[in-house]
Amino acid sequence: MTSSRPYLLRAIYQWVVDNNHTPHMLVDASGEDVQVPTQFVQDGRIVLNVAPQAVQALNLGDEYVSFSARFAGRAQEVFVPVQRVMAVYSRENGQGMMFGDDDTSPPSGGPGGTTEPRPNGPSSGRPGLRVVK
Repeated sequence: MTSSRPYLLRAIYQWVVDNNHTPHMLVDASGEDVQVPTQFVQDGRIVLNVAPQAVQALNLGDEYVSFSARFAGRAQEVFVPVQRVMAVYSRENGQGMMFGDDDTSPPSGGPGGTTEPRPNGPSSGRPGLRVVK
């Protein structure tokens, strides 16, 4: 299955913008595949303001995030693989989503999901219903 990260990233970004807040992204800038202004990187991370009025040509793609923005008065192209985005959130209240290290791995137990029995249901992997009075 493909990664859910790009879909969630786009959804949270749109939610923040729709609520008239300023979307920010926390990025792992330690890899060579990340193109960001290195003078603003702290502890291998950078926070990017990706508000529509702060960036140009924003592309929230399935594989990467790219845009053009001004940093200390200089225009610069930014390129970040989606897997390097650690979080997307609102600057005003901090609400948003943090991403785990790897969201592409299948659930444990193989293609059928987990091997543990479901609470209040059969252990055959089929859904079960129960009448509650």
